[in-house]
Amino acid sequence: MSSTTQINTFITQAEQRIYNSVQFPSLRKNVTGFTTTNNKYLACPADFLAVYSMAVIDASGSYEYLLNKDVNFIRQAYPQPTDTAIPKYYALFGPSYTNSDELSFILGPTPDASYNVELHYFFYPESITVAADGRTWLGDNFDTVLLYGSLVEAYTFMKGEQDMIALYNQKYMEALALAKRLGDGLERSDAYRSGQARVAPLPQNNGVQ
Repeated sequence: MSSTTQINTFITQAEQRIYNSVQFPSLRKNVTGFTTTNNKYLACPADFLAVYSMAVIDASGSYEYLLNKDVNFIRQAYPQPTDTAIPKYYALFGPSYTNSDELSFILGPTPDASYNVELHYFFYPESITVAADGRTWLGDNFDTVLLYGSLVEAYTFMKGEQDMIALYNQKYMEALALAKRLGDGLERSDAYRSGQARVAPLPQNNGVQ
């Protein structure tokens, strides 16, 4: 394995760790598709990791958001293929019949018509190691957490000194905390709804020793 390949591996490992620690809006993707009449299965996108929401759009254009259930619930509630209507539930079924490397959904009840479907889902954005311009949202906005995350992965692989691994990991956790403040905090609130961010004032010293 070349040194460049190793470095790229450390970077992509750090990206995956960060993306599974902070839910940045840049990790969301929105796609549309459609159901097939009398077919309860729906293919997942190739880069799919997890669902944020799934909605079926009826003939009037109204969105009907589906509830996530277990496969066994859908099988029990709609045991016959002839149990057809606009879907109300979905479950992650597992590998598709046509491609064992890709996942699929099962819907309940079985669609009685072809409906448009809108899916919001979690995915890994393109890695900075393969980006055509060498830039990504994470690299542009939080290069510190990416740097220290990569150093942790690299120095752990190299079996480096424990004190240096601890230092890099500490710096990584500090940068990750700032990233979480943005991704899981500031980007999910506003001053109108949540009020402006406040820091408790320091206690006043009134001269009493």
